[in-house]
Amino acid sequence: MKVYSAEAITEADFGCEETGHDEPTALLRLRSADSGQDCIKLIEVPERVLAERGISEGKTVCFAPDGRLLRVVRVAAAVIRDRKRHGDSIFATARGYGEYKGRWEFPGGKIEAGETSAEALGREIREELDTTVAVGDLIRTIEYDYPGFHLSMDCFWAEIVEGNLELKEAEDARWLAEDELDEVDWLPADRALIESIRSGWSSR
Repeated sequence: MKVYSAEAITEADFGCEETGHDEPTALLRLRSADSGQDCIKLIEVPERVLAERGISEGKTVCFAPDGRLLRVVRVAAAVIRDRKRHGDSIFATARGYGEYKGRWEFPGGKIEAGETSAEALGREIREELDTTVAVGDLIRTIEYDYPGFHLSMDCFWAEIVEGNLELKEAEDARWLAEDELDEVDWLPADRALIESIRSGWSSR
């Protein structure tokens, strides 16, 4: 997956071949986000696509395998353990809002500008669960194309330092043992993490 930064958006002065001439288009200037490269790409995009994808100047974008232009959302997620109180189980939450309300995920959230993944994860767990965690090793980074955006999710092992995992945004939560991981309806990107968790379970 090649990642770009949306450097500039200007009104296009020619028609969009894919959609005809009956809707306004914009000229999107993309610069490669890969270290050490200075590749520039110019593409004409319907203005509605920019709005639907939430793409504006400064956003990171990529192209899906089918050619769709996607905004990149970078998040961090925690696979939390609390061995003293919950033994060899991990913590999962059911989303309490939005299109995927009720689907299960590992808690975490967006990485803000200037934050490392681990810093963002510590902040998000404090905000969402009123709990402090020690962020451990990176399990893996999940790359997943949702309909309107590309998710890049750094997933870490984590241990509770202080707090009781108070649900401030989620509608439900469970501690799951290894043989219970398939009992909940995971979000697609989070389900992609399950086999990696199983592989590392015994070594943690």
